[in-house]
Amino acid sequence: MTAIGSLDRSVADPIGLITELVADAESGLGSETIQIVVTAVAGGRAKSRALAKFLATRPAVLADGRSPAPRAVGDLLIALRKAGASAISPPVCADCGKGLRSLQRQGQDWYCSVCIKETTECAACGNTRRVTFRDRKGLPRCSMCPDHDDRDPATVIHTVINTIAPGADRDAVAEALRLSAPHRPHYRQRLVWALEENPRLLTGEAHLAPHRAILRFIDLLHEAGVAGIARPSCPRCHRVVRIDKLLDGQRVCRNCIAKSRVEECVRCKARREPATRDDQGRPLCPNCLVNDPANVEVCINCGKRKRVQNRTSDGPLCSNCCPSPSSSARSAAAPHPAPTPG
Repeated sequence: MTAIGSLDRSVADPIGLITELVADAESGLGSETIQIVVTAVAGGRAKSRALAKFLATRPAVLADGRSPAPRAVGDLLIALRKAGASAISPPVCADCGKGLRSLQRQGQDWYCSVCIKETTECAACGNTRRVTFRDRKGLPRCSMCPDHDDRDPATVIHTVINTIAPGADRDAVAEALRLSAPHRPHYRQRLVWALEENPRLLTGEAHLAPHRAILRFIDLLHEAGVAGIARPSCPRCHRVVRIDKLLDGQRVCRNCIAKSRVEECVRCKARREPATRDDQGRPLCPNCLVNDPANVEVCINCGKRKRVQNRTSDGPLCSNCCPSPSSSARSAAAPHPAPTPG
């Protein structure tokens, strides 16, 4: 059993370690400001530990801004620059070295909007140029050859649905289409093209949907009472549940995804979906993760280092100090003693 005193600092106190590393590189920001920024970017336990470990291994990234690096590093550099840091470098493009204000990544590298664009043969004109668009078949197109479709998407999709459910309310269909991808009109256009090509996606075959928004669209149509629209079932377990995870080209439910990822835990040998992996990349199950010495915390009630059962505004509680739901319910239902007559 590893004692807390011998735990790696990136595991025991990742936020503190990151704050110190940044403070060593940046004198223009106070430690309190740095810690606020770090806490906002670092996120949960796993992410903050990975970020601390990377910065401890390569602190020079704070000054040079160069990838390869995890996305959280780039987010931290950008956030620190926005907070007023001057010695901290922004992320720089892996090709041209330009400082970036937002991240576009390929693998572990980040690029500017010019360098990240793919160059290939345009499906329309045949010239080798940067890919700016994808047409309705998913083929690449250059900036000179957009796949224009001047038809009203709501009218097109209403026509498709009308072949399945004659008399469908056009306004209900148009509103469902808008809500399926409210801030992405081009994505809605792709949805319309896919359903126009294969209307069977609306009648039970949406596990083959090329775009996740199609599933949302079907749910909205179903809620609006459009007849003939069928919510899809998971192709593996056949339950009618949310199926937005891709597996072998089909959209399946979260439970079937978990079953497909089963591995033997390196510690307890249970066969479950890994919750994380150790330093050597070996799988750890959820139970071993929460009981790992690095993850136990001091209970605010008994003062012992134990697995956290519940978190309160004052801090973590272990299972012994956390009241069970049944006892809490009994306490709430118990009659209050009558007031003593004065």
